[in-house]
Amino acid sequence: MGRVDQAEVIETRLLLQAIYEGYGYDFRGYAPESMSRRVKAALAKSGMAHCGELQHRLLSEPEVFFRLLDDLVVPVSGLFRDPQFFSSFRSVVVPVLKTYPALKLWHAGCASGEEVYATAIVLSEEGLLGRTQLYATDLASKAIEQAREGVYSAAHVAEFEQNYRAAGGTARLEDYLVPAYGTVAFKEELRSKVVFFQHSLATDFSLGEMHVVFCRNVLIYFGAELRTRVLQMFADGLCRGGFLCLGHSERIPPGSSDFEEFVTDARIYRRVLR
Repeated sequence: MGRVDQAEVIETRLLLQAIYEGYGYDFRGYAPESMSRRVKAALAKSGMAHCGELQHRLLSEPEVFFRLLDDLVVPVSGLFRDPQFFSSFRSVVVPVLKTYPALKLWHAGCASGEEVYATAIVLSEEGLLGRTQLYATDLASKAIEQAREGVYSAAHVAEFEQNYRAAGGTARLEDYLVPAYGTVAFKEELRSKVVFFQHSLATDFSLGEMHVVFCRNVLIYFGAELRTRVLQMFADGLCRGGFLCLGHSERIPPGSSDFEEFVTDARIYRRVLR
């Protein structure tokens, strides 16, 4: 590693330590390469000369930190973005969920909320939404605000519709949307079933007695130690026989005593019944 690269690594580590000590947000366990790229991009966007200046400003000016916070997280989502996953969830997991009188589902790292609403649509079409409470959390306050509002650009509707059909949708996507002035908003019947709030997987508590936890395409940004800690959090928060849904590039390490594969291709795991 060259001197410049080594300096960037040290500066990033010091910046993340300052954020943790000053505000309690813990990015120290995130994958170093990914976090260095994000810090570098945020620094360029800020117009500041170097990480030292950014560190000084964010510690003395909270508004600088909260602007930076939204640049450090990765709020990427899409409605039925992974149709195969939702098709598997509907055909394999939903029949098990139908055996419960009431359900609690948690979308951890929900970003701008599209996958939460996709889940609500599936549950609605399968007759489960009325007995389900969904929780959706993310570290980024702007992402949570957008997700709670449930308003998205109408330019994405054609893509949403295509994904919805590929995922096994049984109605019309437009039945769940209200169009207005170049945007679409999800109807109140879906939004009212979701509680959105800010939450850090690195430092905050686990939500308990969940039947399903979705944490898709989040763990890939964590270092090994933080990934292990978060997976244990999910294991502790799931009821026996509950499900953990990960992203396509994520998996539970072999030999786990907490989880077993349920749908391998869709990265759906089940909490071991014990």
